[in-house]
Amino acid sequence: MVTKRKLKKEDLFKIQSITNPQFSPTEKEAVFLNTFIDEKEDQYFNHLYYVNVDSNEVVQWTFEKERISNPKWSPDGKQVAFISNRNEKNQLYMINKSGGEAKKITDLEEGIQSFLWSPCGEKIWFTSSLKEGATFAEKVKKEEEKEKLEAYTVHKMRYKMDGVKGHGLVKQKVSSQIGFVSLKDNSIQQFTEGKDSYSLNDISPDGKKLIIGIKHHDQPDYEFNNRLFIVDVETKNRTVLVDQEGYYGGAKYSYDGRYIAYVGSDATYKNATHSNVYIYDTETELTQNLTESIDSPVGDYAVADVQQGVAAPDVVWTKDNDLYFQLSTTGDVQLYYASLDGAVYPATPEGEHAYDYAIYKNGQIALVCVSNPVSPGELYKVDIAKGERNQITHFNDEWLEEVELVKPESFYYTSTNDVSVHGWLMKPSQFKDGEKYPLIVEIHGGPHTMYANTFFHEMQLLAAQGYGVLYVNPRGSHGYSQTFVDAVRGDYGGGDYEDIMAGLDEVLREHSWIDAERLGVTGGSYGGFMTNWIVGHTNRFKAAVTQRSISNWISFFGVSDIGYYFTPWQIGADMTDPEKLWHHSPLKYANNIETPLLILHSELDFRCPIEQAEQLFITLKSMGKETSFVRFPDNNHNLSRTGTPSLRIERLTQIITWFKNYL
Repeated sequence: MVTKRKLKKEDLFKIQSITNPQFSPTEKEAVFLNTFIDEKEDQYFNHLYYVNVDSNEVVQWTFEKERISNPKWSPDGKQVAFISNRNEKNQLYMINKSGGEAKKITDLEEGIQSFLWSPCGEKIWFTSSLKEGATFAEKVKKEEEKEKLEAYTVHKMRYKMDGVKGHGLVKQKVSSQIGFVSLKDNSIQQFTEGKDSYSLNDISPDGKKLIIGIKHHDQPDYEFNNRLFIVDVETKNRTVLVDQEGYYGGAKYSYDGRYIAYVGSDATYKNATHSNVYIYDTETELTQNLTESIDSPVGDYAVADVQQGVAAPDVVWTKDNDLYFQLSTTGDVQLYYASLDGAVYPATPEGEHAYDYAIYKNGQIALVCVSNPVSPGELYKVDIAKGERNQITHFNDEWLEEVELVKPESFYYTSTNDVSVHGWLMKPSQFKDGEKYPLIVEIHGGPHTMYANTFFHEMQLLAAQGYGVLYVNPRGSHGYSQTFVDAVRGDYGGGDYEDIMAGLDEVLREHSWIDAERLGVTGGSYGGFMTNWIVGHTNRFKAAVTQRSISNWISFFGVSDIGYYFTPWQIGADMTDPEKLWHHSPLKYANNIETPLLILHSELDFRCPIEQAEQLFITLKSMGKETSFVRFPDNNHNLSRTGTPSLRIERLTQIITWFKNYL
């Protein structure tokens, strides 16, 4: 028997991410994307792959160092169009199934955001950004034609966003518009215009109608509606599909054109509201909530750190007007089937993360990208009726044969107020009975996300370093019930804190191998807030690492890109009640902190701006506390998931070193 080696932080460079499966019109062929990290270039690249669905033969189609997204077959199945940044801007490309190099189709100033083939196959609809007064006729500017620096005048609170290049400032006087390119001569025509922004959801089977989303340019700061309309291509007349407070999108026509399915949630519980699948009947003009009876959210709310470029469809129709969609429930992300008469049931097994998928027109066969706690993910062909599956891709097989991984143990326990909480416990790699091991508690962000039965490189790395790892879904996590996910709002540091500590107490009672004198805690975003809160309220932990955290709700209100509305949504107060904001701020309890605390933060994080870390660090240092502060340049809030690869490795190095020094 060959002894496997322990996982290393550099294994992040070896893990490959399989996403975006797309059936051809004949359903005998498909394409998908494989994303990997180029260690030398310190970047993410991906390639387009072809698969023969009958033989499972896989062939690489593209070889450029580029990022590809959104591959889509032409209606005749002879070509595949996709978006690529091979020439810096995201533009539309097309490759022939018969072979040859991909052909560039667009050369737009702001590049392409999304696209859809027209059913006729003669044109492609797309969305792209436009400056006020500009047209799609303008070409990409050369380097020497870049604009000079200009002052940025702010009139609204929604003026910046995490992840936007530069300083997070949203481009002013820029809107998203819809156009189409004729494939006969690559000529482009603009369909929408003006100051409002438009998104393209779907095209009717006859090509005569579009489903578009509209965001008005003068939308108030506290209005978050995404209006959906059915638009006649010839007359441009609009019919309202949904125009109410909430978040709606992913609209898709049924094959016969009668029904439109879309996913969304109202604003009853603000951003904690469960998403549902809605069906609009174009004949009766009535809408039904197809998943109203399910107390779990539609969609994928799992947190992980290896899947790259996932673009799972919100809903997929079958020819018989049945549907498939993802559902997040009790730590699983499964495909679910639904019929218009109300039947709803799972189509994939429990215990895994089905993170991307495509469905046969008859609904019987699926291509599903699946991960679980000991597999980063591969593409599988699934016979839904028989419950059988065959693995198509094997990109991570060789690595899995080489590295020892730890399978987490799932468990439930009772917290305060008889609340049932779900969690996982990982033993250290190469665990030996009779020995004592330190334990690290991991806390997810959100808070309205969930830990899941999916692969997590960071968890496996900690286990490989000789730590037990505990991670739970406290109140506020998705996947359990509407009451459960809403329970954290207005109670940050209350029931959620009790749930985490109750989980720790549970594993200490049940597992004698855990050394109660060597406990660590870490988390990012909301998990960073909770790490700060925990060390300010207990000295049980001997080391802590807080990442991209919130420390002061008063300043967060004004500096975060979402602070002015997220704060009242989550804490239940704004700047008219600074006492409540301060009560829930970990900075208030800094003098209680005795745990050595490492503070990690990205300099271009505009979700939880770095000043949150700066305040905490300077405060602790001024009080003579044991702390250190690490800043990561040129990265945003998503450093741990999609950040610069070398800095992701440095982040892991910092975490490991801190725990090694203090545990």
